[in-house]
Amino acid sequence: MINTDLHIHSQHSSDGEFSVGQIIDRCTDRNISTFSITDHNSVKGIDEAVCHAQQSGYDFIPGIEIDCNYKGINLHVLGYNINWKSEDFIKLETDISIKVMDSFAGMIDNLRQLGFIIDADAVFAKSDGKLPTGELIAEVMLSDRKYYSSLLTPYMEGGERSDMPYINFYLDYFAQDKPAFVPIHYMSYKDAVEMIKDNGGIPVVAHPGLNLKGKENIAEELLNNGAEGLEVFNNYHTGNQIDYFAGLVLQQNGIMTCGSDFHGKTKPLINIGQFKFDNRFEDYLNNSILRIKSDC
Repeated sequence: MINTDLHIHSQHSSDGEFSVGQIIDRCTDRNISTFSITDHNSVKGIDEAVCHAQQSGYDFIPGIEIDCNYKGINLHVLGYNINWKSEDFIKLETDISIKVMDSFAGMIDNLRQLGFIIDADAVFAKSDGKLPTGELIAEVMLSDRKYYSSLLTPYMEGGERSDMPYINFYLDYFAQDKPAFVPIHYMSYKDAVEMIKDNGGIPVVAHPGLNLKGKENIAEELLNNGAEGLEVFNNYHTGNQIDYFAGLVLQQNGIMTCGSDFHGKTKPLINIGQFKFDNRFEDYLNNSILRIKSDC
């Protein structure tokens, strides 16, 4: 039985909903005994998570998820067992915050040019001090009739994209190369890997099948250029992708990880401890988890 989830987001992620304490309560409910909080470009929740985990007897692995770019492709790299007190991560969060805020006006303008009705001030008010995201823009538009138009129909109740409307809207409009996408100059993949390693961590490529869809072979390059493993099991990979990425990890004796990518309301169909899994790789996955723990 896999009672591990190494990809969870707290409210310290721009698109996360729940506090660290609430996440640990959910881990208890879901019988998860080993977990990692991997907030986007932030380590703000780790001190609290370490304290809670020590009191509750959980195995907690300090983590982060860093936005970066490899040959023009936006990627996410997970870092495990990092020294979260390093100034590097404070600087990273500040840098990303500035870049995201600088991109926000372009996101709004692009939507308006596509025919959407949206008020930037309403999005800022809803953000409650956090970074505005594409998912939050969708939430604002879908929560007030004054923004309704036929363009929103797929994301409204009963629509074909209404199962997870906020993240689906983001993927349809703000993901790389989509109609409202605004490029952000993220650090290079090499620099992200080096930052993690320089701070004692283990770099693992998050959901490669999502970011590399149609270019899955690039995952081998990533393993050959610094990554120590791949997140093989998640809620995005097909069976064929699982087979392919597991095979790459096995060939290189790398680390195989699993994670839900839990966020809360932006991904309401995803729960902590939930991910696609193939029992053939259970022993290897468990050994990989032990390898990560041994670095704690």
